[in-house]
Amino acid sequence: MTSGIPVDVLEKRAADQRRQLHDSVSELRQTVRERLDVQHNLREHFWPAVGIMALVGLVLGYSVTGLIAGD
Repeated sequence: MTSGIPVDVLEKRAADQRRQLHDSVSELRQTVRERLDVQHNLREHFWPAVGIMALVGLVLGYSVTGLIAGD
């Protein structure tokens, strides 16, 4: 079967690996939540976000005005 390693040692290794995998997945989930947190990112990058939104508003304004004016 195996190379003579006792079953209880293999079970302990498997339990340690499962615990380590669970901890890694939990840490990854927390990291993803932190990076995708919109409120935190807006607080951190407020002025660039305001600038981008102003440019989008300007472009949309000119586009709608062009459609209404018919040019």
